[in-house]
Amino acid sequence: MRIELHVHRPKQRLCERAFARLFFILFPLLERRCSIINELMINDEIRDKEIRLIDSDGTQLGIVQTKEAQRMADEKQLDLVKIAPAAKPPVCKIMDYSKFKFEQAKKEKEARRKQKIIEMKEIRLSPNIDTHDVNVRVKQALEFLKSGDKVKVSIRFRYGREMGRQGAAQIIMLDFAKSVDEFSTIDRPPKMEGRNMIMFLNPRKTTT
Repeated sequence: MRIELHVHRPKQRLCERAFARLFFILFPLLERRCSIINELMINDEIRDKEIRLIDSDGTQLGIVQTKEAQRMADEKQLDLVKIAPAAKPPVCKIMDYSKFKFEQAKKEKEARRKQKIIEMKEIRLSPNIDTHDVNVRVKQALEFLKSGDKVKVSIRFRYGREMGRQGAAQIIMLDFAKSVDEFSTIDRPPKMEGRNMIMFLNPRKTTT
């Protein structure tokens, strides 16, 4: 059985116009916030016969011949940059491409500088830990939490008789959490995993 598909051109054009309107609304946001993953095609690299053109000041110039768009860019001593190659026709903008790449790289570097990489630090206790050792580990945990890192607190039961001290170990865990609760919240309460009791603490968010 043969099935024929009929493409309705008017509907296709309406979809293209809707896409173009949406793109013109979103591009300024994308231009400010998105990193340039791949190099964009510019000037003589653009082989399309016609394009949808955006002027350097953001004015929409509609569909023009690529040669004419390149002439306009050359007159302004700027570049013709294909910013939406998948559009029909592709969308190009007149801009200073070197300046554009420099500003994007500067923004990405600043964003990486401000980004805090959260690490998981581990504090190990024991079912027979003494008060002095607990205090030392509390101090370590506070340093991690104040730096914005998560903390994994663990107690390993090495011998069979230690497995009978799970209740006491849970109390040690909860007392430990209470000692650092000014800078932390319990992400996951004490829970047995094999021969280990595990608890996770998150750094408390500070209000500004």
